[in-house]
Amino acid sequence: MIQADLRPFLPESEVDLRAVVALLCGSAAVAVLVLRWVGQRRIQEKMEQARRTRDLSLERMEKVARRFKQQNPGIQAGHILSLPLVELAEKLKEGSLSPESVLYTYIDQALEVTREVNCVTDFMQGCEEQLREVQRQKERGLLYGVPVSIKDHIGCKGHVSTGGLVQFLGRVEEEDSVIVQVLKRQGAIPFVKTNVPQSMINYDCSNLIFGQTVNPLNHKKSPGGSSGGEGALIAGGGSVLGFGTDVAGSIRLPSSFCGLCGLKPTNNRLSIHGLASPIAGMKSVTGMVGPMARDVDSLALCMRALLCEDMFRLDPTVPPVPFNEKVYSSSAPLRIGYYDGDGYFQPSPSMRRAVRETKKLLQEAGHTLIPFTPPRIDYAVDELFTKGLFSDGAANLLDKFKGDIVDPTLKSQINCYRLPILVKKILALILKPVYPRIARDLNALCGVGSAKNLWKHHVAVAAYRTEFIAKWRQLELDVMLCPALGPAFNKGYPGKLFAATSYTNLYNVLNFPAGVVPVTVVTEADEEELKNYRGHYGDPWDKRLREAVEGAVGLPVAIQCVALSWQEELCLRFMKEVETLARKRKRNMGPTDDDDDDDDANDLHL
Repeated sequence: MIQADLRPFLPESEVDLRAVVALLCGSAAVAVLVLRWVGQRRIQEKMEQARRTRDLSLERMEKVARRFKQQNPGIQAGHILSLPLVELAEKLKEGSLSPESVLYTYIDQALEVTREVNCVTDFMQGCEEQLREVQRQKERGLLYGVPVSIKDHIGCKGHVSTGGLVQFLGRVEEEDSVIVQVLKRQGAIPFVKTNVPQSMINYDCSNLIFGQTVNPLNHKKSPGGSSGGEGALIAGGGSVLGFGTDVAGSIRLPSSFCGLCGLKPTNNRLSIHGLASPIAGMKSVTGMVGPMARDVDSLALCMRALLCEDMFRLDPTVPPVPFNEKVYSSSAPLRIGYYDGDGYFQPSPSMRRAVRETKKLLQEAGHTLIPFTPPRIDYAVDELFTKGLFSDGAANLLDKFKGDIVDPTLKSQINCYRLPILVKKILALILKPVYPRIARDLNALCGVGSAKNLWKHHVAVAAYRTEFIAKWRQLELDVMLCPALGPAFNKGYPGKLFAATSYTNLYNVLNFPAGVVPVTVVTEADEEELKNYRGHYGDPWDKRLREAVEGAVGLPVAIQCVALSWQEELCLRFMKEVETLARKRKRNMGPTDDDDDDDDANDLHL
């Protein structure tokens, strides 16, 4: 047929039509390859331009820090960097420290940290104007003069919110997000933006634009994600207060991996207006912006500052509920539910030990501890979280990868999401008898299928929340103690174990405030016990989890504190109690062999 169509265009002399067809097919193939190469080259050029912009911003950081040090040779940088946020804020407000000395000291330190771990993606040169602005303010806000770091996709005027995606490059924000506006009105000085994993649907911290961020406590480890740049910068001492976001654990996981305190509030307790997202419109699972810092009092000060009239006026959808000081400062005994494993993923030995030791400390302090089992955890993780997050079959997320190259740390996830729905269903059917958990996950990744089913899914989420709260009320609980995923994973493993976020994503489904507090470090005994780890299912995920947490002796281990919706102050009060008891035990125990080998334990303030 093709030969007949071509014949009128060929010379009358004898020609090998098969050779002509082969030549044309070969030319088409070459054309496709050329177009693909051109497309890839354009992507590379965009990424190279973004890197050049980042490098120039780091050069400006170095220039302003060097200039300040030359003009002020007597600045005690070590003293400034050692101060907890509450004490730093007090000294700034009373005038014993100047905002200039604090800002430029942290600029210099952030530069040092990012050279080591690659966590800063942009320097906000406007911070110098903001410095002058706060000094002109008649009333000094609660965060007067405090330098603040901001996760990449939180909108800052004049800067790009990349989300680690080429598609978002070039979209310069025309105004600050509400959270940044309120921070500035409280006297804070946003000064850098920090790295994220590509698309942020991952808890490693790597993208092809800015590269891999590593854990400052151990460069073989991931800092967690998706707020991994924040975790690395704060843990490295380059920021005293930072802001991340959390839709599956993205504040709590980097806080856990890096030995920090982090709070995921109830959805809309703080404004989320002005945040870029690759899954905008997804409503089944609640995402939130929240603070990350070195201690719980820092988180409380931050929430106290943000829950103000400016927040409620700039975003009227945020309930006008100020910080409840009475709840936070209470010392009344608590009724605490607890579990040391969720039944979906077997906890690592150090995770389980952290909960058990914390439970004992709380009991000795006069609190009541009641065993709790999350109801229907498989259903909650697979049918409510995974199917809700990817209710469109991951279509919107995959759209953001058009005109992009997938980062190696994300390939495992994206390749799975790209499978046709029919293929996912067939694979799930084949795997069900052997690997039932993976089969359920594949089925969930197919999404809900229709608007009608999406409505049903929303009803199912609400029904599960009601069921969970009823069990909570039946036991008359105030708060919940449970594991936080950890210790820090080896680089590359988070993308192969997205479902291991079960310990954190449950509270995104429930829309409960949840925070993490470091309480101990991995011991040699934990590492030895890990060799016997088999998991609940004995499937490839269980094997990967064991591999992911290997080699973590001396690294921090956190626990998770949870309260009911809108009870951030109670959650923080519980976190503070845990932190106080863990630090007291640390002092009573004295230095350990791990401390002698690794100074990182000192960064935990335990």
